[in-house]
Amino acid sequence: MSIVVTGSIAYDYLMSFPGRFTEHFLPEHMKRVSLSFLVDTMDKRRGGCAPNIAYTLALLGERPRLMATAGQDFGEYRQWLDAAGVDTSLVKVVDGKFTASFFCSTDEESNQIASFYTGAMSHAAELSFRAAPECRLAIISPNDPQAMVQYAAECRTLRVPFIWDPGQQCARMSGEELADGLEGAAIVICNDYEFELIRQKTGLGEADVLGVAGALIVTRGEHGSEVTTSEGTVHVEAVPPQRIVDPTGVGDAFRGGLMKGLAQGRTLAQSAQIGSVAATWALEHLGGQSHAYTWPEFVGRYERHFGRL
Repeated sequence: MSIVVTGSIAYDYLMSFPGRFTEHFLPEHMKRVSLSFLVDTMDKRRGGCAPNIAYTLALLGERPRLMATAGQDFGEYRQWLDAAGVDTSLVKVVDGKFTASFFCSTDEESNQIASFYTGAMSHAAELSFRAAPECRLAIISPNDPQAMVQYAAECRTLRVPFIWDPGQQCARMSGEELADGLEGAAIVICNDYEFELIRQKTGLGEADVLGVAGALIVTRGEHGSEVTTSEGTVHVEAVPPQRIVDPTGVGDAFRGGLMKGLAQGRTLAQSAQIGSVAATWALEHLGGQSHAYTWPEFVGRYERHFGRL
């Protein structure tokens, strides 16, 4: 199946601070803060929602097409994705801009101070689904808000089944923008916190969402996910991890697994189960693209938890 994955392409710069941020904030000087933290480690990782989703799809035997914008520093990342089985022919490199970057420092209590540089991501609206007329399934994951709304409108016009996945952009997008993306979506997917933001900003509850979209999937971390359609709600359990290493990219891996199931013509519930297995595999490794498995290995782990695939 021809699958198009849209969303951010980014580099993650992750740093660790051997102390507590809160010990360095002075309550009497909160109106004027000037702090610098000396960190012990820094890791640069390939990230971004779209490549993470596409990477999982490639691991599962698909060849997804990545449609996103990247900066002049994308060369090595493109080579990595191409070698992993992701089609990057729809990626636009923006001259004079760097790839979007996430800078995050974490202290010993898991408090975080972060900044996000949009870079080339701000040009995402320059791309169009009209460049991929053979697309049969798409996901609109967190990206430049204008581009996300545009992609949803194009999918409706071109009759491309799409998954609306606003993610962390729920905080940035207006209620009108969020509601526009819901309209006509085959599936709306978000975590429980994000769904509350959608509910508050749009005034739409579960029944309202199902009135304009085909299905709603709400993920709840270690408590699994809920797949809701007009026929009711099915709970899908999370797969217990053998170890917990890093939550980065876990939600993206779930989406990749979900889309693999849909590409195979499986039910939504079974597709979500595939997503659950993929998510746990990512949780057990550092970053969203450092894990690997074969299809037989994946099937074996799936069947140990959910039965025959």
